[in-house]
Amino acid sequence: MAKVEAEEDAMTWRDTPLSRRLGLRLPIIQAPMAGGISTPRLAAAVANAGGLGSIAAAMLGPDAIRAAIAEFRAASDGPLAVNLFAPLPSPTTARVAEWSALTGVTPPADFPAAPDFADQLAAILAEGVPVFSFTFGIPPLDGVDAFTIGTATTVEEAVALERAGVDAVVAQGYEAGGHRGTFLAPVERSLVGTLALVSQVVDAVSVPVIASGGIMDGRGVAAALRLGAQAVQLGTGFIRCPESGASDAHRQALVEAETAVTNVLTGRHARAVRTPLVDQLEAAGLRPPDYPLPRHLSPEPPMLAGQGARLARSLPAAELIAALEGETDQATA
Repeated sequence: MAKVEAEEDAMTWRDTPLSRRLGLRLPIIQAPMAGGISTPRLAAAVANAGGLGSIAAAMLGPDAIRAAIAEFRAASDGPLAVNLFAPLPSPTTARVAEWSALTGVTPPADFPAAPDFADQLAAILAEGVPVFSFTFGIPPLDGVDAFTIGTATTVEEAVALERAGVDAVVAQGYEAGGHRGTFLAPVERSLVGTLALVSQVVDAVSVPVIASGGIMDGRGVAAALRLGAQAVQLGTGFIRCPESGASDAHRQALVEAETAVTNVLTGRHARAVRTPLVDQLEAAGLRPPDYPLPRHLSPEPPMLAGQGARLARSLPAAELIAALEGETDQATA
């Protein structure tokens, strides 16, 4: 009898309303990591293994978005999410000179212009992508014929997203790597741990909740689902996969990583590997230029990573998914 119950539990964690709605074999989502980390190849490998692959398109123009989707589809007929940043105010060039003097990097003659959000979204919708996810706020959603997923770092943000009509909410805990999705209150008041955040968001909204932040193995998957999440989203866990676009330095840094939430790398608060450059910039006590200008004034690219970075495994994505599946079976037995 106990064996039968254990087998039923193992089946149950896979079969959530959200995984059924999105056609997933497993309620595991590969996080969209901008800057070339989450490649179409990585998204395809995850989708082929039963999860939801994601393409981070926030820094891509329409042609590049279409090319990335085509590359994914050439390798997989599985489900795909494409992610954008909600529209942000145009940055000013205030503080650029003093920041340049601090980093030793000469400012470009013209900072690259951000792609137009409306054009990006039109390209995504024209391709018939089934899932559209976003962060940094709530973009216009009228006419979006896709399953929508927004990012919340507080209960209040989750409620606002539900009222805006999203189909699911990512609860991004304090442990998560990458940029904070905070949009209603200052970041300092929006640093809630994943376990506490997921529990409260599940109670506050009626749409499916996706847990994100510090989930690196099957123990974390099982814990999040026990708290009421209908799926989990992993980013840092996939960085060391050969299909990711991470640099060798970034991959190696995760092995003994200490991370910090800081705004000195891009002008917006993000959790990244703490390096001597981060220490130097923070110690200067200067306010960085507006996002994303500091990224173009840095001698090294930011190595975004979550608090669970040391648990990241150097495995092909399919093998990582298989490991997560087996570990979750054990944790739910």
